[in-house]
Amino acid sequence: MAPRLPPVPPSSAVDRAVRGWLNHLEVERGVSVNTLTSYRRDLSRYAAYLAARGVREPAEVTEGHVSDFLATLREGTPDHPPLAASSAARTLVAVRGFHRFLALEGEVDTDPAGAVSPPRPPARLPKAIGIDEVERLLHAASVGDTPASLRDRALLEVLYGAGARISEAVGLDVDDIDTDEGVVRLFGKGSKERLVPLGSYAAAALGAYLVRGRPTMAAKGKGTAAVFLNQRGSRLSRQSAWSVMRAAAERANLTGHVSPHTLRHSFATHLLDGGADVRVVQELLGHASVTTTQIYTLVTVQRLREVYAQSHPRAR
Repeated sequence: MAPRLPPVPPSSAVDRAVRGWLNHLEVERGVSVNTLTSYRRDLSRYAAYLAARGVREPAEVTEGHVSDFLATLREGTPDHPPLAASSAARTLVAVRGFHRFLALEGEVDTDPAGAVSPPRPPARLPKAIGIDEVERLLHAASVGDTPASLRDRALLEVLYGAGARISEAVGLDVDDIDTDEGVVRLFGKGSKERLVPLGSYAAAALGAYLVRGRPTMAAKGKGTAAVFLNQRGSRLSRQSAWSVMRAAAERANLTGHVSPHTLRHSFATHLLDGGADVRVVQELLGHASVTTTQIYTLVTVQRLREVYAQSHPRAR
């Protein structure tokens, strides 16, 4: 039998309510001791926060108290360092569970924590690689002149040259490509269609594959309109496309995590570095909102800062 937690000292009605909820979780819900210990630690801090503001009864707690407590977690106090967004969100889970329990049990009339949202973690900048690294990766995909190597080079050229998602690339049919005009038709999320210029390198790689590689691979299958085929003549899967990327990255000696989406991120970042308007990049990527695209501008600003720090005589 798991050891019972030591009781919360019943110094106030809030403390007694906390003890009642923890007992409920332990006896009725069978929550693990580690989880209970974590909840008790979080709620002890919460109860102390309320007590410092003269709140002794659960019914006295307002949404403002919960929001202010969350802000205090993020800002820190002399006794507690600031919590990361993820840690503060975990603490809020305990607080919300506690107040929800009291409301369901009829101990209070309202749930003051129900509408309080957890803090958002900081936006992670997309991982982009430099132009020279992209070129190394693309060259590494071309090992020999076999149908598979022609396909691999064409696949990576499309991922980078058109900023395509991996699902969009492997979903391409032959009729979706116009190598003469240098345009590819992609079907994004929700089957939303867009036309994207390919560029001469991607168009040439696709042309070489369609003429010298795909017919040999297609002869082994039962007939499909798919552009990118596997060794059995069927449509290339997402998993196989990932394998193509990993193999090329290893041959190019690219360290770190490089994925098919890395080329899409690099496509957007390099366009913005070159002076492209963010709304044009939005259309090329197939983003429904320009807000989604604007995260790439953070990447370019970061790079500007790095160049400034390395080059400007008064940057240090």
